[in-house]
Amino acid sequence: MSHITFPEKTILICDGSKCGKHKELRKFFKESIKDHGLKDKVEIVKIECTDRCKHAPILCFQPQNQWLSEVTVWQADALFKKFILDNE
Repeated sequence: MSHITFPEKTILICDGSKCGKHKELRKFFKESIKDHGLKDKVEIVKIECTDRCKHAPILCFQPQNQWLSEVTVWQADALFKKFILDNE
């Protein structure tokens, strides 16, 4: 059995047809992870359509299991601080 490391925290981002258009969110989180030196601790995972297209974009912070809808790039910094940087 090989040794695999898993992140402490994960940001799940819906990549369905409507949510996937919001590429600026994924770009923001990717850059924030890099800027804070958290590449080994936080991972972004694109997920299949959540079937909530009217509320795009949909994302989820783990391990908090906090699902959010209609997230804007202007909210992204506060969300990153709350769910990723809190308790770092």
